Amino acid sequence: MDVAVVGAGVVGLAIARELGERGACVTVFERSGIGAGASGVQPGGVRRQWGTDVACRLASESAAFYADADQLLGSRVPLGFRPCGYLFLAHSEETLRRLEENVRLQNALGVPSRIVAAPEAGELVPGLLTETVTGGSWCAEDGYFDRPQSVVEAFARGLDVRIETVRSLGDLAAEAVVVAAGADTPGLLPGLPIRREERYLFYSEPIAERLLEPLVVSAERHFAAKQLGNGRVLAGDLAGCDLAHVRRTIDELLPILTYVSFPLLVQGAYDVTPDHQPIIGEVDDGLWVAAGFSGHGFMIAPAVARIVADAIVDGRRDDALDVLDAGRFAEGRAVPEPQLV
Repeated sequence: MDVAVVGAGVVGLAIARELGERGACVTVFERSGIGAGASGVQPGGVRRQWGTDVACRLASESAAFYADADQLLGSRVPLGFRPCGYLFLAHSEETLRRLEENVRLQNALGVPSRIVAAPEAGELVPGLLTETVTGGSWCAEDGYFDRPQSVVEAFARGLDVRIETVRSLGDLAAEAVVVAAGADTPGLLPGLPIRREERYLFYSEPIAERLLEPLVVSAERHFAAKQLGNGRVLAGDLAGCDLAHVRRTIDELLPILTYVSFPLLVQGAYDVTPDHQPIIGEVDDGLWVAAGFSGHGFMIAPAVARIVADAIVDGRRDDALDVLDAGRFAEGRAVPEPQLV
């Protein structure tokens, strides 16, 4: 079977790799380069703390893959997954109740997350000020790759990737076509409710001292921060690009980072759907889409690749395809994801 995949980000590459392992003859078309879009600037986070059944299941399957990624992908360099833990903070009773609901769902699906009180949050993250914290949710198995771009490159090994702009899907001579072009997908598949949302991360220079091991997320403060394996500290204003806001939140929550400077600003883009869940499925005979990941394409790419390859090559239909299809919005079946970063 000949399959064309449009897009050489992590999702497109993972799908192409999985299809190839099933015996398909796969060509990947990419207009600029491997990981040239959002996949090239994402920081490599992998977590299982989500607020919907489908997101938890895809994340858990992908986390199991990533736990053995060095062997499964045959990487030339150690990819360095670090299970540092993710801590989601609550500053109000309402947010804490939402995190409690999420944890109940996660636990029912085998995710080892738990609710922590403010004092324990301070123990999990030395230096965290908890005066404004009512509690949080924690999963010690969530973590980061030291070399996330190497993960993307490892997915690409052995693939036929052609640097060529696809202007019309009708120009692709293949039995099946998979569009995995991120925020550019609507240009090839008009009508899909996917929009581009600019995102920004501030990075420090590498710091030898380990200041912040877990990832700390405060949705109410629109803030996230983490020290990566290379020593750089990343900090994000989840609502925009305001370093002053990041600084104020650091003073409130993580004064251990007060004297860290952030000279590097990295810009990327989310491909966002109305419910912040991806669109995965067949939109026409032999025409498939895997896009709209709203910032978590890297985290769930292995599971998405398996599902798409099952359907195209083996005719097996995963339940996720009935949840994440393109028709769900018009039919009132949206699945809003509440635990976003």
